[in-house]
Amino acid sequence: MTQTPQQRRANERFAKNEAAKRGKGPSVSKPKQQTKSPVSTSWVVILAFVVCGGLILELFRIVPEIWNTVASMLSRLTG
Repeated sequence: MTQTPQQRRANERFAKNEAAKRGKGPSVSKPKQQTKSPVSTSWVVILAFVVCGGLILELFRIVPEIWNTVASMLSRLTG
């Protein structure tokens, strides 16, 4: 059975498209996936609160002691 002119044109277009695909690499690339952090945001906030809160409370405890030490040294020097 011979090809009709319409079939021949369709086959030539198909062959041309396939040849073009083989000549090029894959044109469609996968979109990059965003990596998720293993720790959720709420745990990071809680951890930051615990650490920073502890530091702030420690500063509240230490600063008056330092101030008293500086004030007593100044009073010894002047008095």
